[in-house]
Amino acid sequence: MTFAPVTTPTSDADLFSDENLNDPFPLFARLRTLGPAVWMRKHNAWAVAGYDDIKAVLADHDLFSSFPNPALEPQRPEIPQGGPLGSDPPDHTRLRAILSEKLAPRALRTLRQDIERQADNLIAEVVERSEVEVVSQVAQEFPIRVVTRLVGLPDGDYRQLLILADAAFNSFGPANERTLASLPAVPGVWKYIAQSMSRESIAPDSWGAAVYDAVDRGDVTEEEAIHLLSSYLIPSMDTTINAIGSAIGLLAEYPDVWAAVRRDPQLVKPALEETLRFESPVMFFARGATRDTTIGSQPIRAGDRVVTLMPSGNRDERHFHDPDSFDISRTTIDHLAFGHGIHSCVGQGLARMEGQAILKAWARHVRNMEIVGKPERRLNNTIRGLSRLQLQVVADRG
Repeated sequence: MTFAPVTTPTSDADLFSDENLNDPFPLFARLRTLGPAVWMRKHNAWAVAGYDDIKAVLADHDLFSSFPNPALEPQRPEIPQGGPLGSDPPDHTRLRAILSEKLAPRALRTLRQDIERQADNLIAEVVERSEVEVVSQVAQEFPIRVVTRLVGLPDGDYRQLLILADAAFNSFGPANERTLASLPAVPGVWKYIAQSMSRESIAPDSWGAAVYDAVDRGDVTEEEAIHLLSSYLIPSMDTTINAIGSAIGLLAEYPDVWAAVRRDPQLVKPALEETLRFESPVMFFARGATRDTTIGSQPIRAGDRVVTLMPSGNRDERHFHDPDSFDISRTTIDHLAFGHGIHSCVGQGLARMEGQAILKAWARHVRNMEIVGKPERRLNNTIRGLSRLQLQVVADRG
């Protein structure tokens, strides 16, 4: 076990308590005032809460390693080892290259028209119901439709992917009650994953088929193929789900902003980027120090665990003006919602395309909206978002 020096800034807070998952920002603000890295006694790890320090850690994969995974306690047996999220170059470079062509901006541009058509059809359908439960009917439904089709999964109960995502992201945190409660469902879901992502099940000319082409070339092994696909499928789908839910919720909460977006659909892009900054869907990723170093002025020992708190960096008053305000007039998009460095989200281009498509369709089809009841927050050790958002909507039939 690593012990911090007596003079080191420390905290007894639990990053993963219900209170702090519901509203982490007061704790994050306190951590930013304590120092560039704060020793979290409860987690036996350093918390890095400032924008510049988070960015520096994420940028230096040689000094702060992602291997074997970005979890708080990486050696626990239920946490997947390696893969794109849990590797450094050269393995990371090899694995990430497999789908880089499919996720390149030029390739994604060919998908835009179809994704916008799917978004328009979905929103036109759901707003006819007058009351919309945004999370299940829009935020979950749309990315599941888009991504499973691109990956080439056969028809099936895709909701099982949400169960796996919830359990996987919980396991990245401590082995608390939340993690333990989600683990029993994992074996059954992994069986479904193995069947639906097998070479025989994947549709031709899909992203999944491209991965198996890489197997045939000898670029990856057969065993790596399923883990590679799930590593791209689960995180890209889950972060998009939470970003869409948060975006619609914020636009409902700020009717003046919603009115501006309705008048000028070009504001959809800054509205989504400000949502990603203001309500970052990924709470943290951890790294391991490969040798003695410093974060800012704080000494870090080789082997120490370092937890980068991206939502805290995105609310850092030293980098963002009035960071606790939802302001779509911001011109910068240098937020950390998709990470930074070689492990920045490989699917962020697709996530942005999906999010913008949904908000554009929402602006076309929804004249007014009002929140019904209190939105319910999803408590997960790693992912931040809503579990329920009920809206009363008035469709625009003009």
